[in-house]
Formats: sequence, C-alpha cells, structure tokens
Amino acid sequence: MRGALADLEPGALVLVACSGGADSTALAAATAFVAPRLGLRAGAIVVDHGLQPGSAAVAADAAARCRDLGLDPVEVRRVVVQDGDGPEADARAARYGALDAAAAAHAGAVVLLGHTLDDQAETVLLGLARGAGARSLAGMARRRGVYRRPFLALRRAQTEAVCRTLGLGWWDDPTNGAPAHAPARGADVAGLPLRSQVRARVVPALVDVLGPGAVPALARTADLLRDDADLLDALAADLLAGALAAPVAAGPAGERATPDGTRVVLDAEVLAAAHPALRRRALRSAAVRAGCPAGDLLARHVDALDALVTAWRGQGPAHLPGDLRAARACGRLSLGPARPSRDLDPTLPTAQE
Repeated sequence: MRGALADLEPGALVLVACSGGADSTALAAATAFVAPRLGLRAGAIVVDHGLQPGSAAVAADAAARCRDLGLDPVEVRRVVVQDGDGPEADARAARYGALDAAAAAHAGAVVLLGHTLDDQAETVLLGLARGAGARSLAGMARRRGVYRRPFLALRRAQTEAVCRTLGLGWWDDPTNGAPAHAPARGADVAGLPLRSQVRARVVPALVDVLGPGAVPALARTADLLRDDADLLDALAADLLAGALAAPVAAGPAGERATPDGTRVVLDAEVLAAAHPALRRRALRSAAVRAGCPAGDLLARHVDALDALVTAWRGQGPAHLPGDLRAARACGRLSLGPARPSRDLDPTLPTAQE
C-alpha cells in the first residue's frame, strides 16, 4: 500500500472502492492505516448495483465498516444496470461509471481497487478461452488512469486472513463463487456468472492437476505479457500515426460522421509494409478511433481489415461493430459510418464504380 500511494502529494484524497467483500474490506483497512501516515486523506465509495435482494443493506454495512475504520468521506452510490453486453459487463460498466463520477465529485486523486492475484489468474483464463491476444491476456494493470490495484500480488486467502486478524466482518457474494457459497463438486453452476464458474470449477481443477503454483504462474504470465503488449502498442501507435492520411471533414448537417467529425483514412501501402503484429494492432486502434465499440471489436473484424490491406482483390467493404464500414479505394483504407456520402470521403467507390 505504501508503494501504491508514495507518489501522491500530501493532502491528496485516496478513495477505496469497497463492495463489503474480504478483498475490499482489507483494502479499506490498509488504506485507513497507511494514508494518514503519508499525509493523505482517505475515503471510500460503495456501489450498490441493486441486483440482489438486500443489496442496500449490504452496501450500508460496508459503508459503516469503512466509517468505523476512520475513512471520510464515505459515500454509497446506487446505480441502475442497463442491459447491453451481458450481466457482468453491464454491471462493470455501471460500477466504473459510478466510481468515475464519485472521484470527480470528491476530487479524488486515485481510486483503489481490491483485485487480487486470484482475480488476475481468472482474467487470464477467461482471455485464453476467448482466444484473445496479448493485451487481453496481460490482465489487469496495477495502474491505469485514476485506478490503482495495490493487492495484485496478494492471494484472496491473505485478504481474508487480514480481516480475521483485525476482527473485521465481510460479505461473501453468493454469485461470486465465494468460499461460503462455493458449490459442491458436480453441482450445477450454470446460473453463476462466467467468472464465478471459472473460480468455482476451472481454477480448482487446474490446482488439482498442476499444483498450487498454477494460479501464481497465470498471474506471472499476465505481468510478462503486459510488458510485451505495452511495447507493441507503442510501436503500433507510431505505425498508425505514419499511416494516417489527411482527415476528411464531415459532410452536410445530418450526415453521420465519426465522433470527432472525421473519417479515419489510412495509407494501405504503409500498413502492408509493417509487421503483422503491429499492423493488426494499428488497424484495431483505427477502428476504435473511427467509432467502433472496443468491447465488440473481435479478431474476425481485425482479420477483415487486414485482408483489405494485404489480400486486396477488389472485395467489398468490411462490416464493423457500431454500424461502421471499412472500404479500400485508390490505395487508401477508409473507416467510418455505414452510409457516408462521397463528400465525407471521395475515395469511396460509388455504386456504379
């Protein structure tokens, strides 16, 4: 914890995201101890997703525990989880939206998250199951923006031991596959969220076969891949910058355009000369820049973009998430709305062409 907070200015406010579980309760206790000794203020944000009966009482208990630890301010934020990308993703989006808003409202310097080494291992396994690339397999970063995860080197059992040692109670979420609610072997876990199924079934099976070192090894893999992914992403950003053609202004009022009012236009020759690992990353970044939802952009979409660069045979446009299209003409690859006019990008072929 001291290392996670050492760079903050005296008087800065540190906010703990506390769910009431053992991980975030131990995090709240560690923050309450360390922050004042570093001249920092410490508070907590409790997000009530409202998805389970009694969630308001659980949130109130977590907030009371944080206040007893001396954290101030302590705020409970109730969110409405909107349907979209699935229950887990929707809840996560609502939670981070609430944490972002709370950090802004309280002028918090950082928001601390209680993810552990076990969470990191589960993230790597989920990425492997999706056939994800290095960035996804790199798991959760220790720092990203306002968020920090001081406990990524700790096991879940250690955070529970901290709470027991300090006499702190915690809440075991029955949907998380937590120890108090973990289903017996052979029981039906289909109703649990996917991560909870991995926690309850896949991780124990790996430990049984490969030994207790399997979980730390998965987390170590994430650390190694994160360094690789950071380097490749930086090189891909340079490639994308070099491949960008002059942006084309948006068309008349009412025309659909990318969020910044331009289409993303790339020099296909520059991309074709690049290493595939960098080219594919650059193409993915270009699609996101053009307006594709990052969470919906899959390997098959990037494959279609790559084919427009390296296997150009006059094929039609590639369909991308967010109702976007990518088309090639005159040596340029253009990514943008599904029905742009030639005013938006004159390189796109007309129906006659």
